[in-house]
Amino acid sequence: MVTLKSRNRVEFRFFRPNARQVFLVGDFNGWSNTTTPMKPTGTGEWVHVTPLTRGVHQFKYLADGEWYLDYAAFGLEKGPYGWNSVVVVEPTPLPRHHSTPSAA
Repeated sequence: MVTLKSRNRVEFRFFRPNARQVFLVGDFNGWSNTTTPMKPTGTGEWVHVTPLTRGVHQFKYLADGEWYLDYAAFGLEKGPYGWNSVVVVEPTPLPRHHSTPSAA
């Protein structure tokens, strides 16, 4: 599961209770299968929070040497080596300022 936290911070959660090691692998880390380890929560989930640039990013999870897609992400896209999960980071909207009508 992917959640946009604040601004460009993205939380990745992956449920794999019996996994010994899980990595987040994507275009944002050069598709490295060792750069971004995920941390176990103790409840069977693995989590990693990272800042991402605006745009569409492809990723997968690598758990104990097996690849997994995230079907709860923003969709799937075909990459050069098969299907990947997708996360979309939008620009943060500017806060709206409410103006008080002035007395005329």
